[in-house]
Amino acid sequence: MKRVVSLYLPNWPIDRLRRRLGDAAPPPERPMVLVGRDRRRRILTACSPAARALGLRPGMAATQAHALAPDLSTFDAEPGRDAEALERLALWALRRYAPICAADEPDGLAIDATGAAHLRSGEAGLLQDMETRLGAAGIQARAAIAPTYGAAWALARFASAPTMVAEGEVGAALAPLPLAALRLEPDLLDALGRMGFETVLDLERQPRAPLSLRFGPQPGRRLDQALGRMHEPITPVSEGEQPCAERVFAEPIGAPETLERYAALLVDDLCAQLERAGTGARRLDWLCHRVDNRIEAVRISLARPVRDRRRLTRLLRDRVESIAPGFGIERMTLAASITLPLNWRPGPSGLSDPDVPDVAALVDLLVNRVGAGRLYKLEPRESDVPERSVRRTEPLAASTLPAWAGDWPRPIRLFRTPEPVETLALLPDNPPAWFTWRGVRRRISRADGPERIYGEWGCRDAELWAVRDYFQVEDEAGERFWLFRAGDGEDARTGAQDWFIHGKFG
Repeated sequence: MKRVVSLYLPNWPIDRLRRRLGDAAPPPERPMVLVGRDRRRRILTACSPAARALGLRPGMAATQAHALAPDLSTFDAEPGRDAEALERLALWALRRYAPICAADEPDGLAIDATGAAHLRSGEAGLLQDMETRLGAAGIQARAAIAPTYGAAWALARFASAPTMVAEGEVGAALAPLPLAALRLEPDLLDALGRMGFETVLDLERQPRAPLSLRFGPQPGRRLDQALGRMHEPITPVSEGEQPCAERVFAEPIGAPETLERYAALLVDDLCAQLERAGTGARRLDWLCHRVDNRIEAVRISLARPVRDRRRLTRLLRDRVESIAPGFGIERMTLAASITLPLNWRPGPSGLSDPDVPDVAALVDLLVNRVGAGRLYKLEPRESDVPERSVRRTEPLAASTLPAWAGDWPRPIRLFRTPEPVETLALLPDNPPAWFTWRGVRRRISRADGPERIYGEWGCRDAELWAVRDYFQVEDEAGERFWLFRAGDGEDARTGAQDWFIHGKFG
């Protein structure tokens, strides 16, 4: 199923200029506008949120804007630099999210995320990652995903919710939106508005022939593109310096075994380029251009730089079934979008180090089947609080911290959040005699503790006095648990004296 993302940047010219000015940029609360020329008139081309709050809008005369906001900060518009920066942003999205990305001037990106969302823990994680990363860089962004780019474009700019629409829900999601959501020209919008058309549903209900006769083909074409009746191609941006292999076919191909054969030939050509450069591929983008101007894309992520022909061919063959050839594929490209130097290390010999099993091939196979977010390695983290003392890293990432201290054992299974239990214990330092967890009462036969852990006041003010007393307990059936009491049993500021279970030893 086709899934296309529209990444909307409502304040792109302003945000780009702020990033370029750095500390010299006006404070966010001060109104800021960009001024350009419309023939002989000087007009506003972009307004900051503070300027919009004062009633300033793009297209307004600069003299009128200064009359409404005397302390207005004005800068010259730079549409050429804005477009160049948007192209660079599309390249960033290409490297991080999906193999098909394009700049949609003047304020957005088009991203074909078909088959790539699982690498970011699903569509919700993909959209959240885009908005969060751009927000951290000072760029306001809003993303939406739908089966067509027209629908995603409309949702990102005009819909409050939802931002994720399934294939059968496009019509209902677009129906209440204004006509501007169809990307129509301003003059055409004015003409339709004078005829009483206000929403997409109003336009959809009209017969197509009279509508085309009066207003031309654009309203019907934009409506069909948004609803998926007409295909809208996305011309992807590309990095010219990346290694790339290409095959053009005199006759379109589509059989799975033919796709596999040419995928192996592309891998051979690409590996030859990588070998000459002394690099290995960390990510592959396989693009199949169909005769109907659609592009079927497959992205392969690798745990380490790889130049092994058999291994890369196998990963591509595993994804052949995800390619819909339609009426045939006329061109096929395979690009290494991320490459790194390939450090060759000799194998074991009588005088070398012992052989260490290499699980990189298994990691690559699993990551491309279940998604990068679902495969990880746990690594120690500097924190005394148990739930903060571990973090997720890439499966083959090198550890940066030593192993956990062995003075106090930790349970094999640590719960995501502690669960409350009912228990009976003598204050302040005695272990519980029994506890009830998930409806089962367990009598404790052995216990060890307490191990006192203080709150980390640097993380939250509420942990300034917080205390936990942990006990390792064993019930009569031999099961071992990790319980703690919130508080030291004497001072109410340290906790409410409630008991919780935080893990199991086995």
